[in-house]
Amino acid sequence: MSLFDEEPRRKIVHDIGQDLSLLSVAELDERIVQLRSEIKRLEEERSRKGDSKVAAEALFR
Repeated sequence: MSLFDEEPRRKIVHDIGQDLSLLSVAELDERIVQLRSEIKRLEEERSRKGDSKVAAEALFR
């Protein structure tokens, strides 16, 4: 297998509020997928923190 068979995946950085006019439809779709994934990750973390808070409050009652 050659080193040139696959291009390395570049990490896309999205800045909230950035100009989107120069992005292609494919680039917009890729960012939407990544942002939805990040939203899911944030919601899961918020849920874990909420569960920890409820457990701590129950412990100290």
